[in-house]
Amino acid sequence: MGIFGNFFGKNEDERAESGKEILWIDLTETNQLDAIIEKSKARPQAIFKHSTTCGISRMVLNMFKSSYSLEPSQMDFYFLDLHANRNVSNAVAEKLEVMHQSPQLLIVKNGVVVAHSSHGGISEIQLENHI
Repeated sequence: MGIFGNFFGKNEDERAESGKEILWIDLTETNQLDAIIEKSKARPQAIFKHSTTCGISRMVLNMFKSSYSLEPSQMDFYFLDLHANRNVSNAVAEKLEVMHQSPQLLIVKNGVVVAHSSHGGISEIQLENHI
């Protein structure tokens, strides 16, 4: 793949690119949302909505990963590939009552979204404040 393909194209596994290790859970089914809401009562859950064909979304994902500093036991992280799972993205917006954007990060705690942002605003969410 050429220079522009590497910059804008889809990698084999974008979740494993540079940055600290995040133990992503693939969000691929709408029925996972009820489990995420239920699990949020014990510890916070995060959903990262990512467009695999968008250079801006990739840049934001890389920035998010490079600033990640939590222990795996503090928060679960779900990765939602918007192109492969558009129906799941729509269900997230409806069930969690947050307008769809891409890229987007949502933090669910005690059954409700306590923080969400998109694009550059994702880097302003302090994950530690939601533990």
